[in-house]
Order: sequence, then C-alpha cells, then structure tokens
Amino acid sequence: RPRSSSPWLEFESGCQKQIHSTRPRSSKTWINNKRRKKNGRSTLSDPKLRQKAKQCCKERREEEMGVEKQVIRPGTGPKPTPGQTVTVHCTGFGKGGDLSQKFWSTKDEGQKPFSFQIGKGAVIKGWDEGVIGMQIGEVARLRCTSDYAYGAGGFPAWGIQPNSVLDFEIEVLSVQ
Repeated sequence: RPRSSSPWLEFESGCQKQIHSTRPRSSKTWINNKRRKKNGRSTLSDPKLRQKAKQCCKERREEEMGVEKQVIRPGTGPKPTPGQTVTVHCTGFGKGGDLSQKFWSTKDEGQKPFSFQIGKGAVIKGWDEGVIGMQIGEVARLRCTSDYAYGAGGFPAWGIQPNSVLDFEIEVLSVQ
C-alpha cells in the first residue's frame, strides 16, 4: 500500500471517513492493518481508532439525513414563509418500503388538496423543510429520510414501514 498521511478506514457499517493515524509518520503500521477478523467481522484493535470510526459513522449517518428536492416543473409565484398556510396536491410513495408504490394522493377519487401551516410542525419535517423553498405552481419530488418522515413508528395505516425513506410529489397550489 502506498504511503499516505491520511489513510481511509472502512468500518463495519460500510461507512468511509478520513481518519488520521495517531502513529508517527515513520511508523509502518497503517490503520487498515490494525483491523483484525473476529467471528467473520472486522474489528479495530486500537480503542481510540475504534471510537473515531464510530463517531465518523455517526456523522456520516447525520449527513445523510434530511430531505432532497428535485424540481419537476418550476413555479412562478412567491415562496411561502413560516406561519403561512400552504395548499398542495401531493402523492406519497414508499408503501411497504417500495418507492414505486403509492400510499396516498390528494388526486385520488374523494380526496382534495391538502392545506397546512408551514414551519409549525403540522406535517412531517421533510414537508416543512422541502415546501418552504417552493414557489406557487412548482412541482417537485421530495425524498425524505425516515427521520424527516414517519421515523421508527412508520405509519401502518398507510403501509409505511418503520424507518422508511419516502418520496412525495408535491405541487404548491396556493399560499395565504
């Protein structure tokens, strides 16, 4: 392996994050060589490096939490501000853990557009954060990690499993 001042460490969860060796540069011992096999799983022998790896994996998971927005059709109207009431058409995907399976839509027969006060926690966090940047008339797809959707409890009535990532196609109809 070529000499590097910042080797990469792959920890058990598959997380990769740069970790600086606590050994002097002249040492021929690399972090990756400190891994040992135990019951078929990689472990780190140095407790300090093991703690750093756990922290890096936690930071990586936190970086991956949230909502991603993909604009399908740009809008032309103003963007809502916290406290305003937003009316949207929405279709949710992720039934049974499958992002191609619809679980709810305001466009289904017997449904109507959905209104909520933005930024007040009246809806899942992914909607509050995703819709606040949308303009009237805009259609966007929001991908919400489980912590920005229904979390560990899921939403069994709609077939949403615990800790599910969900997609929502949202069209902002009005802002008041």
